[in-house]
Amino acid sequence: MSRCDVASALVSSPGLPRSREGDPVFAEPWQAQAFALTVHLHERGLFTWTEWAQHLAHEVHRDGRAADASDYFDAWVAALTHLLRDKGVADEGMVLALQQSWQRAAEATPHGEPIVLENDPLRCSTHQGV
Repeated sequence: MSRCDVASALVSSPGLPRSREGDPVFAEPWQAQAFALTVHLHERGLFTWTEWAQHLAHEVHRDGRAADASDYFDAWVAALTHLLRDKGVADEGMVLALQQSWQRAAEATPHGEPIVLENDPLRCSTHQGV
C-alpha cells in the first residue's frame, strides 16, 4: 500500500482506509490517483466539502456495497463521477468511455510497460480529443 502526503479536508472522508498512524493508504495506484484528482478538484472549488461528503456517503451506503468496504474506492469513483455530472463537467457516458479506453489500453500494453491511452487500439477512431 502507498501512503498519501496530501493535506486536505478530504482526508477525513468517512471510511477512507488508513494506516496505523492514521494516514490514508491505497491498495492500488488508481485509488491514489482517484483520491488526488478529487482533492485537486475540491481545492479548485469545483465542489464543496459538504457536496463531496453527501455524494460519497450516498455511494458508500448504496445497496450491494461490500460489507468489508473492499469496494470503498469504487464508491469513491462513483461519487466523483456523479459530482462531475451534476456540475456539468462530464456526463457518465464520457467517464465510462474513458474508463473503457483505459481498460483496453491496459490489455494491449505489454507486461512491465507503462499503460498509456495511446495503447488503446480503438482510441484513434472513437476517442479523438479525450
